[in-house]
Amino acid sequence: MILPGTGRGTAEGGGGGPDGFPLSREYGRACEMTTASFPAMRMRRGRVSPWMRAMLAEHRLHPSDLIWPLFICDGQDREEPIASLPGVSRWSVDRLAGKAREAAVLGIPCIALFPNTPNALRTDDAREALNPDNLICRAIRAIKDSVPEIGVLTDVALDPYTSHGHDGLVDNRGMVLNDETVKILVDQTLVQAAAGADIVAPSDMMDGRIGAIRSALEREGHINTAIMAYAAKYASAFYGPFREAVGSLGRLKGDKRGYQMDSANSDEALREVALDLAEGADFVMVKPGLPYLDVIRRVRDRFEVPTFAYQVSGEYAMIEHAAAAGAADRDALILETLFAFKRAGASGVLTYHAPDAARLLTA
Repeated sequence: MILPGTGRGTAEGGGGGPDGFPLSREYGRACEMTTASFPAMRMRRGRVSPWMRAMLAEHRLHPSDLIWPLFICDGQDREEPIASLPGVSRWSVDRLAGKAREAAVLGIPCIALFPNTPNALRTDDAREALNPDNLICRAIRAIKDSVPEIGVLTDVALDPYTSHGHDGLVDNRGMVLNDETVKILVDQTLVQAAAGADIVAPSDMMDGRIGAIRSALEREGHINTAIMAYAAKYASAFYGPFREAVGSLGRLKGDKRGYQMDSANSDEALREVALDLAEGADFVMVKPGLPYLDVIRRVRDRFEVPTFAYQVSGEYAMIEHAAAAGAADRDALILETLFAFKRAGASGVLTYHAPDAARLLTA
């Protein structure tokens, strides 16, 4: 077979490529897909100038693609820096409105809230999760009163409220109880929805919780409250700084591999996503992000639904520590990793770098 514009055959035909090198089968197939080949076709022509690269970019990144996670602490006029997350702090409720206004100015459409519940309120039965005046509910109301145009996403799970650090109720053998936990998650969701949450995000990985939550939201009239299911949440080593941020580090007895996913599996992730969508999830999430780009791609290709990635605390910390050590340019790392999520098919990204990325994108 003769390749267009070369007078040379493919590798199968024994011909040679440019400069006399043998043509590979892959090269032949690639050239068959184009209208010309080297030198008539020079791919570098599309990269020679900034405006050309911008015009031909296959994926776009905008502040509206970002969700900014924020941590809440008790008290007044407080900021508590988190040692393992350089540049990230917990904020008291009265200061969260200022962070929400910052997000709005930057064009970030949504913030995600995570409470650091005071130690005295952490119990085996996680009853503080059901308190309509708990940290997360007060934060929702404060933000909605001050910056109503900002979306608020809330975490539905029990680990910020349990004395043992698990995402659900635990029996005397240390086993997390699925069905009993789901009942509490439903009530927790209703408390958050009543406070004004726009999106509830169950991160617990209990079976059947999406269907139970959707039924309860419909029954109680919260028909516009969306569910972003942590559908493929892996038991990951990348969560350590987050656990410090919400105060569960050191509390956890055992681990979460009995209910969070095995990092060896991706087919299982598709089953999890399919179940959550069938039960009424509006959007799905893959967590962590960068180590699971293949899962994001498979989910988006298979289901064609809004699919989000969480660039988790360990991912954030790696970028910050690498930049601090002089190993790479911080701004370039931030944008390159966020583009990786978009290229993999993510509709949006939860990232602690959201304000930095938004500034870079609009500079």
